Amino acid sequence: MVDVGATSASSIHDTVPGSSSSSLSSSSSLFVNYPLICALVAFSIAQSIKFFTSWYKERRWDLKQLVASGGMPSSHSATVTALAAAIGFQEGFGGSLFATALILACVVMYDAFGVRLQAGRQAEVLNQIVYELPAEHPLSESRPLRELLGHTPPQVIAGGLLGIITASIGHLITMIGSKS
Repeated sequence: MVDVGATSASSIHDTVPGSSSSSLSSSSSLFVNYPLICALVAFSIAQSIKFFTSWYKERRWDLKQLVASGGMPSSHSATVTALAAAIGFQEGFGGSLFATALILACVVMYDAFGVRLQAGRQAEVLNQIVYELPAEHPLSESRPLRELLGHTPPQVIAGGLLGIITASIGHLITMIGSKS
């Protein structure tokens, strides 16, 4: 429990906007923000996995996979579960901050295998319809819609597990670092 009344003069100075120590501590704290780092690492790992699995399947390097949506594992799921788990480890799993992050993670993962998966399937059907149009039709030359937008439930689960593992390893590293 934090005692709000026990604020020192130096900590008040540190939070005053425009003070040089506030700017310095804010920018340096960004680099040690454990939940943010875990989320970014989980995203990077997931996208890297897609990059290498794409090479394995197609035997060619596709740099677009480093930023593409869809595929195994879900980088969206990995990112939000790493964020939620890291917040839980840091702030406690009973707090409102963790609850907010958890709800955000659930919405993102539901959207990934629900709305975005169905939108991708609709794009597939629309592309097929446009492909079968006569050459003189005005839409016959339109660019195809992106089809790989969402994820299957196993891709979302794999991304979620990757996020939890990333946050857990990050938590262990943080615990070991704080004991040194």
